[in-house]
Amino acid sequence: MKRLYRILLLLTLVIAFGCGNKNDCEDIACFTPPELFTFQIIDISSGENLFTNGTFDASEIEVVNTLNNESYEFSFIDENSIDLLAIYSVGWKTEIVNLEVSVGGEHLLTFYVDAERKNGDCCSFTDYKETRIDDAEFEYDSSTGIYSILVQP
Repeated sequence: MKRLYRILLLLTLVIAFGCGNKNDCEDIACFTPPELFTFQIIDISSGENLFTNGTFDASEIEVVNTLNNESYEFSFIDENSIDLLAIYSVGWKTEIVNLEVSVGGEHLLTFYVDAERKNGDCCSFTDYKETRIDDAEFEYDSSTGIYSILVQP
């Protein structure tokens, strides 16, 4: 009987300490970056991209977080006449941003995001509690992830 108790005790210790000290995530390669928010600015009448047709100049784009009045990171993708504004830095940390996007001093839209960075199942990821576009008419293409902001120039 003592032998059975010793075996059970040894088995319990092996399970408790052997498995408990192993990092279950060490062999899992997991990288989940936050969503890339991409916008094209479209003439509501003609359907033309206003950067591609020369109405707007990409060097005049401003993105400002109105919650702290600081410029916010973005990039402009102008390959193959695609001409997209990409906001890639929202959601790397838990944050709320209220981004005002303008070109040449002309207000185009306000982009609000409430993002929470979380960890779970060995991966970190971003939970978007709320995203919205204010002050602009737009269409969203879920197959490409691109917001078309419809503007009357």
